[in-house]
Amino acid sequence: MHLITDLALILIIAGITTLIFKRLKQPLILGYILAGFLAGPHMPYTPTVGEVPSIQTWSEIGVIFIMFTLGLEFSFKKIVKMGMKPIVAALCVISCMITLGSMVGRLFGWTLMNSLFLGGMVAMSSTTVIYKALDELGLRQQKFASVVLSVLILEDILGILLMVVLSTMAAVGKLEGVQLVESLTRLAFFLILWFVVGLFVVPQVLRRNSKWIGKETLLVVSVGLCFLMVVLAEKAGYSSALGAFMMGSILAETVEAENIERIVAPVKDLFGAIFFVSVGMLVDPAILVQYWLPILSIIAVILIGQTIFGSLSFLVSGQPLKVAIQCGFSLTQIGEFSFILATLGVSLGVTSDYLYPVVVAVSIITTFTTPYMIRLATPAYALAERKLPAVLTDRLVERNNEKGKSEEKTQSLWQQMLTDLLLTTVAYSVVAWAAIGISFSTVLPFCRGIFGHWPGNAICGILTLMLLALLLRPIVIKKYHSHEVILWRKQGNSLDLFLFGLTILGRFAIATAIAWYVFEFLSPARWYWHVLLAALFVFAFCLERIGGRKNHFARIVKLYSIRMERTFRQNARQREVRARAKRPGYATTLLRHDIHLSQLSLPEDSSWGGKTLQELNLGHNDGVMVAAIIRGAGRINIPNGQTVLFPGDRLEVLGDDNGLNALAQRINAEVAELTPNDQHHRLVLERFRVSKTSPLAGRTLHSSGIRTDFQCMAVGFESKEGESDTLELAISDRPILIGDVIWVVGEEEHIRTLLKNIQ
Repeated sequence: MHLITDLALILIIAGITTLIFKRLKQPLILGYILAGFLAGPHMPYTPTVGEVPSIQTWSEIGVIFIMFTLGLEFSFKKIVKMGMKPIVAALCVISCMITLGSMVGRLFGWTLMNSLFLGGMVAMSSTTVIYKALDELGLRQQKFASVVLSVLILEDILGILLMVVLSTMAAVGKLEGVQLVESLTRLAFFLILWFVVGLFVVPQVLRRNSKWIGKETLLVVSVGLCFLMVVLAEKAGYSSALGAFMMGSILAETVEAENIERIVAPVKDLFGAIFFVSVGMLVDPAILVQYWLPILSIIAVILIGQTIFGSLSFLVSGQPLKVAIQCGFSLTQIGEFSFILATLGVSLGVTSDYLYPVVVAVSIITTFTTPYMIRLATPAYALAERKLPAVLTDRLVERNNEKGKSEEKTQSLWQQMLTDLLLTTVAYSVVAWAAIGISFSTVLPFCRGIFGHWPGNAICGILTLMLLALLLRPIVIKKYHSHEVILWRKQGNSLDLFLFGLTILGRFAIATAIAWYVFEFLSPARWYWHVLLAALFVFAFCLERIGGRKNHFARIVKLYSIRMERTFRQNARQREVRARAKRPGYATTLLRHDIHLSQLSLPEDSSWGGKTLQELNLGHNDGVMVAAIIRGAGRINIPNGQTVLFPGDRLEVLGDDNGLNALAQRINAEVAELTPNDQHHRLVLERFRVSKTSPLAGRTLHSSGIRTDFQCMAVGFESKEGESDTLELAISDRPILIGDVIWVVGEEEHIRTLLKNIQ
């Protein structure tokens, strides 16, 4: 009962504070934190939550949903397509800010763990706050906004890695080079395993059951998968946030990703609100007064550090000077991920009590300053352009032009081949080792219990090797019949063929080593016999003919292995294929220039509803072009001037920053305004009898003017047989007779006018 009472208290207070912050046009996160402070133990003048640990449990669920939705917005393929620019920028920004934050902590005499956690929190800019600030300022359509958001996605990924590193340090007290490599290797193993297996299984489940999966079922299934991955992550020794993020990233590759993101959003908002309320509960005014100097110092580090090092990081990554400054000035705040790191420190017991409220205070202040810092970027760029030498600014422009041209170059044949071979070898090797581990921990004890020790070993070994054959074949055979190899054979290119042969030998050795481990673990023979058996086993499923005869084992392995790989590729590409069919092919090319593609939505009360593109004349008025209109699940590519717009349409528009920004402001401003009396307009149902003197007598309904003159509608005539509860359908050519009882519907004012004029 205490839990229900506490939830009621915090949600009511949160509802009141968020309404106030909405009216003040401030971020809702601040309202939630204020609600937590009012309901927390440090506020004696308001009702207080009775069981704080229970609320902490709910807040952990909030972290899970926040990370799950972040994963839904993330895609490994998108990161690859971004190129090196956002990766370089994110690495530089985080490295610089972690260093600065840690230095500040050490200057104030804080412990190493406090300083490292502070550095991590200072480095994590708030995706939520920046998203909202760009929306409110009408800047989401500008080019720098997409650059900032791509870097924020990478920061979230690096934040996950940072959580793992800090957790390992907290467990052992320090982190040496070998331990760091072991931790990162173990993390990479589980990430690859979860992603590959999840991407192979989850899309198939959703696709095969699509006809039975509605919104409710999709919500239950997706949340269930999320918590399943949370359990697996915790069993592996990682945080629940990592598991939630991974399942979100797996579901992000499915065609249902957008639907899942939409239906999970209300649940995420609810539990996310509880999380931020729990953050506010830890705010202690006494600690804030005591640590006012560190708070101001951390704020200064964030504002100055992000503007300088952030802008330089984006500049180093290859962005133009204006975009780099705009991006750097946009990152000057901390938010939800910093709170997650602070929660991690508290749960591990390695951070002091004062660190959490200090970080919350810093977050509140930097959230307020974010819109002003974003606006300050433009005059800062103008000042930099005036002060910097003309030679330097010209060189930056030339560098960007050179980079743009170099990006259009395609990879060489060897680059493409080595990339594919590396990804295939790593992915299948990880899954193979995981299959061995699962087999030895579950199947082997079962077989030994039924058949005895050595017979059980033999049966388990056969089953394990049958599965490994499907996983090891692609490692050895990949690219053997590729177009690159065929081209080299036609050209007689012996050097490239020799190098390719070396890759086959290397991959054969990897497959043999994996199979050798199975023989070595289960068989009592000498190790060199196991090497021979492993090599023969690999040859057995690679050679389709042995001694001139068909190798049926190899053919069966080939059949199922190819099916498995095709299924995985289909799952990995399904969302990309659908998006490519919908998205204009020139969009990626345009993003490298000043003109870019942006998507804008018409509000439901838009005054543009019912107008054609020719009437709006967006090309002349705003300097933009409508490339496509997305309406529900349908799409209209290259619409003509006679295409009519409807409220809720999403427009894919081409233009520069200024044109898209002006169009976004017009769309939000030009809405249908309600008159003061619109909310009082309601329909009423009334009946009246036609008298001898009524002007309606002798007319038909069509000519009576009930609809045209009085804006009312005749519903029907009461039955002549005296059954007042039955009505005769009102037909337009039906004559109105004296004594008829007519039922009409209309607005109250119009009904009164009608009755007044027909009597």
